[in-house]
Amino acid sequence: MKLDTLATLLWLTLISTTESTQPPFSCDSSLPLTKSLKFCQSALPISVRAKDLVSRLTLDEKISQLVNSAPAIPRLGIPAYEWWSESLHGVGAAGRGIFFNGSINGATSFPQVILTAASFDENLWYRIGQVIGREARGVYNAGEAVGMTFWAPNINIFRDPRWGRGQETAGEDPTMTGKYAIRYVRGVQGDSFEGGKLKKGHLQASACCKHFTAYDLDQWKTLDRFSFNAIVTPQDMADTFQPPFQDCIQKAQASGIMCSYNSVNGIPSCANYNLLTKTARQQWGFHGYITSDCDAVQVMHDNHKYAKTPEDAAAFALKAGMDVNCGDYLRKYTKSAIMQKKVSEAHVDRALHNLFSIRMRLGLFNGNPTKQLFGNISPNLVCAQQHQELALEAARSGIVLLKNTGKLLPLSKAKTNSLAVIGPNANSAYVLRGNYDGPPCKSIEILKALSGYVKTVQYHPGCYAVNCTSVAIDQAVNAAKNVDYVVLVMGLDQGQEREQFDRDDLVLPGQQEKLITSVAKAAKKPVILVLLSGGPVDVSFAKINPKIGSILWAGYPGEAGGLALSEIIFGEHNPGGKLPITWYPQDFVKIPMTDMRMRPNPATGYPGRTYRFYKGPKVFEFGYGLSYTTYSYEFNSATPKTVQLNQLSTTKTVQDSDSIRYVSVEEMGIDNCEKAKFSAHVSVKNSGEMDGKHPVLLFVKQDDKVQNGSPVKQLVGFQSVSLKAGENSEIVFEISPCEHLSSANEDGLMMIEEGSRYLVVGDAEHPINIMI
Repeated sequence: MKLDTLATLLWLTLISTTESTQPPFSCDSSLPLTKSLKFCQSALPISVRAKDLVSRLTLDEKISQLVNSAPAIPRLGIPAYEWWSESLHGVGAAGRGIFFNGSINGATSFPQVILTAASFDENLWYRIGQVIGREARGVYNAGEAVGMTFWAPNINIFRDPRWGRGQETAGEDPTMTGKYAIRYVRGVQGDSFEGGKLKKGHLQASACCKHFTAYDLDQWKTLDRFSFNAIVTPQDMADTFQPPFQDCIQKAQASGIMCSYNSVNGIPSCANYNLLTKTARQQWGFHGYITSDCDAVQVMHDNHKYAKTPEDAAAFALKAGMDVNCGDYLRKYTKSAIMQKKVSEAHVDRALHNLFSIRMRLGLFNGNPTKQLFGNISPNLVCAQQHQELALEAARSGIVLLKNTGKLLPLSKAKTNSLAVIGPNANSAYVLRGNYDGPPCKSIEILKALSGYVKTVQYHPGCYAVNCTSVAIDQAVNAAKNVDYVVLVMGLDQGQEREQFDRDDLVLPGQQEKLITSVAKAAKKPVILVLLSGGPVDVSFAKINPKIGSILWAGYPGEAGGLALSEIIFGEHNPGGKLPITWYPQDFVKIPMTDMRMRPNPATGYPGRTYRFYKGPKVFEFGYGLSYTTYSYEFNSATPKTVQLNQLSTTKTVQDSDSIRYVSVEEMGIDNCEKAKFSAHVSVKNSGEMDGKHPVLLFVKQDDKVQNGSPVKQLVGFQSVSLKAGENSEIVFEISPCEHLSSANEDGLMMIEEGSRYLVVGDAEHPINIMI
């Protein structure tokens, strides 16, 4: 006993004297205490070690570990741990696990996710995840972090264009969002691009997919996310809201998921046993930890009124399968809930087993982590030059050219002597970062970046804030009159769209449109309009105005966004990004945000949502994006025209009232689904005069008679290809009828319908017939 006490004192001394240079960890091999602890024996399976650790804790110690800021347990040499860190598009400062107040005061800041998604480049997404994971571990190895669990990515579907957090997502398509989750998570956690590299479950850093599920309303009119009950049909749940989370769990092998604030069909997500345990753990095989969103356990009681007492809320969460509470509700009320027999200590033990297993997978119970698997990741890697170059590549790849009348862009570096840069977003480096950001390695304003290309630059903000309630049109017009070209840098910022703040309108705020139109009218030549925003903006006025020659959407492009935009404007990079979300007209705001239905209802005039179902006018379509060159496509003869599922002997067909035959994906089974796969061969040619990086998007389109609520159009796959001027390349897409040609019926079962479809790339179509 005295030896244990001495070891503990030595441990505490070690922590207090080295906390600024050494990461906190358990099981120091130099301490006698370690040898007597089974959970410190790294050769044992993690399940055995976690069980041993939990068995040594008192009830009070157990309960103390159920919150994000878990305190130390000195008698066992276990340091404090912070579960809440952020890494949405770079190691962030929003959580509590990363400090940025020591030798490391910044990290590589990539574009906000919605712009990165516009690249449609899975390899890029993976490399970004790799950098984030390595920099996270580098910060930890420097002793400037107390957690390695990062609450990203946000893989909710960008269902409504007004959503303030849509900027954090990969857009509106579930297939694309699932692929983004796979690549990001594998990169962060230290897995290979293809997956399967993580030996014995070791984690470079832990990724957490959020917000599970059907979460896409924050603060709209009088409603907020803390009390919103999302009414979702089984059909929409099956083919829209759940697929990205299933991919995140089964294919990406994410080690964490976060349950959301909202209720789904009357049950708060963090209290939903069917969601957290039956679906995630039992159906999909999830083996990580589940955290609440911050204070989501408390809102069960305070906002949803689902729990009559705080103890009920604590019990509901633990019994549903949640493991850790961001907040303090479980710390305050779990013991009394146990005393009142509303929940058992076994539920607490299960939660702790999951939590300590993750910390062990991170190597934090194997002795000094700098001497373990990821210990060679140097803090000097944070903000490494190659990481900053990747941030620049990401911004270049995502920026979307929406209009380019008369080939106004690119501007000639040799012939452009003067430039007017106008707009409230032009001279702010901060706006480029978006939300859930961290301090960047370096940052440059768009104005400063453009100034490097031109001898004479005149600048005026035009609006004195992005809301543009105060405008100086005359001064802006004067700046624009006598220069060769005008670049207007307009759009939104975090004051217009953010967490806890959804938009009421889709048009530009305040008097921005008036400013743009006035400057365009006064300028000698058509102007260039740059839009910064996370969500879509109705700029129909600019689309049809001949004095506005070019429109670029730059999202929130991160630390290198100013440089990337300048390179595109002056032709050093050929834009290739494509919109990951439909841009709707202003009239769409008549549709309540609370209506979760994806499919249209012609009887009531409800138009549906996203390119897959929406039947209404669009400003710009999902997948739209121009280039400085032209591309042509052709399906090769190797692409089949018939898919004969009827040759798979075990398939059972059903017929509906319209005599349409279907086969159930579930009844086909994994083997038959594998046998049914086929390849589409697409020839892509750069027919223009400029080299370009180009995402090729393959869709499947229904014939005119869409049955059973099937999508009008559905993204099947996408690949990014770099082609020199005049170069040709063949791309092969693997198509799984079970995954790509199916849709959910009203009961939420995935079915493949007999009949004709079209494979579509650009203007090229290839008919395909499904025989059942």
